[in-house]
Amino acid sequence: MGHSTNSLSTSARIYVAGHRGLVGSSLVRALHKNGYRNLILRTHAELDLSEASSVAKFFASERPEYVVMAAARVGGILANSTYPADFIRENLAIQSNIIQHSCTANVRRLLFLGSSCIYPRLAPQPMKEDYLLSGPLEPTNRPYALAKIAGIEMCWSYNRQYGTRYLAAMPTNLYGPGDNYDLDNSHVIPALIRKMAEAEEQGQNFVTLWGTGVARREFMYSDDVADACLFLLNLPDEQFLPLTNSREEPPLINVGWGEDVSIRELADMIAGVVGFKGTIDFDPSKPDGAPRKLLDVSRLRRLGWKPLVSLRQGLELAYAAFGRERSSGR
Repeated sequence: MGHSTNSLSTSARIYVAGHRGLVGSSLVRALHKNGYRNLILRTHAELDLSEASSVAKFFASERPEYVVMAAARVGGILANSTYPADFIRENLAIQSNIIQHSCTANVRRLLFLGSSCIYPRLAPQPMKEDYLLSGPLEPTNRPYALAKIAGIEMCWSYNRQYGTRYLAAMPTNLYGPGDNYDLDNSHVIPALIRKMAEAEEQGQNFVTLWGTGVARREFMYSDDVADACLFLLNLPDEQFLPLTNSREEPPLINVGWGEDVSIRELADMIAGVVGFKGTIDFDPSKPDGAPRKLLDVSRLRRLGWKPLVSLRQGLELAYAAFGRERSSGR
């Protein structure tokens, strides 16, 4: 798979926004591993990305050359339905500030990370980049999805008006070290790992999961998406520029496995990894979300990148990380 390093020098000033999150922390690990030593990192306490004047000052003083936008307000179905105003307001503010001030600071390349929920609820499967805005969104996370779609549109608009090189990468469902294991606000894999680990410890002989179990989802280990980000930032101009300078289509690329599993299959796999031997029940009165969300990843594959960590292997790594985080009292 090998990375070309002809675009990005190891001394380049790279700003990773959201470096403590799932994708951001994986990206920082990947950058360090590959010898990048000029990383610009700020915690939320040090820099509130929703504050325009703070972001302006930060870009003026730090002058990053490359920016990866992994900062976002994220959560599962429950969090999205409880805090819809927070999700749309914070995400719009964060991305507007970073995109505008990246332009002012003449950032060479910007990678805007979104999510596969930008595609219509009933999009044909697998979902191609062309399906953006071709139908209604999934209502349970529409405020978040619309904010991300606005971010893609901003990248495209800035590219057309200012000649910037901003690319929007849409990863599939991600999981891995540093995930959020809160049962109310987390995504499906960390929630299931925690639920089954606790059930096994407490000697419960069953767990009940939301929905029917038939909805299908694609999952990718966070180190794989970090690797894809590094690959895209490193693409030579002759491959990168066609992605960002089209007037006909948005600067959009899917990042995923191109394979999916049902939630029931996923639950069975996690039970095997965790050692949970009880029964797994489903509560069909609870929502499934979209019936299927599989990305068409042929655009990224044609450029020469593919993921390495299988779902089973990734779940074992994630469960080990969960154990470490719990024992360290996080």
